[in-house]
Amino acid sequence: MTAMAWDWTAETRRELQQFLVARGILSGPITTRAIGDGHSNLTYLVADGTRKVIVRRPPPPPIPPGANDMLREARLLTALMPTAVPVPEVLAVAEQGDVLDVPFYVMSYAPGPVVTTETPAPLNTPEQRRAVGNDLVDTLAALHAVDWRARGLENLGRPQGFNSRHLRRMRRLVADDNGDPPAHFADIDAWLEANTPPESGATIVHCDFRIGNLVLAPDIPGRVAAVLDWELATVGDPLLDVGYLLATIPEPGRPMNPTAELSAALLEHGYPSKDELMDRYSAHTGRDLTNLAWYTTLALWKLAVLYEYSRRRVLDGIGDPYYTDLDLVRRFLDDARRSAGLAGADAAHR
Repeated sequence: MTAMAWDWTAETRRELQQFLVARGILSGPITTRAIGDGHSNLTYLVADGTRKVIVRRPPPPPIPPGANDMLREARLLTALMPTAVPVPEVLAVAEQGDVLDVPFYVMSYAPGPVVTTETPAPLNTPEQRRAVGNDLVDTLAALHAVDWRARGLENLGRPQGFNSRHLRRMRRLVADDNGDPPAHFADIDAWLEANTPPESGATIVHCDFRIGNLVLAPDIPGRVAAVLDWELATVGDPLLDVGYLLATIPEPGRPMNPTAELSAALLEHGYPSKDELMDRYSAHTGRDLTNLAWYTTLALWKLAVLYEYSRRRVLDGIGDPYYTDLDLVRRFLDDARRSAGLAGADAAHR
């Protein structure tokens, strides 16, 4: 079953309408339309002809333990609402069985564009692209400045020992019975293990922070209106987000990994370079970025792990066919080797 194989039936749409009308969110009758890429949690634009809201639900079962936790995501968004981080407002939460056989939440609709392959007007000038890029990294710095304890998020994650634990946890997704990674992962895995740095700090980390997970304001100046897709967020090392952001930014003249393809607009004239973005982040936060290559390599290796895990689920008949192509995994691993300085080794893995 693919992630997008699920959709609202006449009955579930009617029950959703009753749920929204009872809470004064919409007045019905409603329409539902799937939006987003559909490879993880499912997102729907729901409208009554006058107002629009967004509904987020997990993909169809089976769901890996601890994954796709809608109630956790809604709690985090609610905690971030009073901060400088632009997030949608959570309007309602439905427990499992209230409407569907899974929990979901309803959030406010942000009307601006989500940029992937090109920047729309009126943001498609060099000046506005630069403004968008700068605000992107300013938003990440603002997230990392949030006092997560004061926001009641002490139980969101375990920051002590985060880097080593995160590496081990991700490895288990694809390791064999002896705990060893697949052969084509082994050199990067060993490099990450040998070079794991101590945590640079403890902040909320989004874990999927890229331009395709941001809604931009539809007018000028270019700026971030809302940060989306918080399903992976935790408390940990903030440089994990920085390394991930770099892993998703394409570079002129280089092949794009599958996630960088979703950020192809950043190749347009005006967007800040990776170095400019990192200089701005460091100036805002004062963080030392000396070990940033480790975090970027980790992000690329982690994406390869997640794609390989998803590919195996497809082979078991329960995954999204998007992940079937083994070349998707290889492209992440090639970028990881370049990031780690292991590029000379990747020819043996082609």
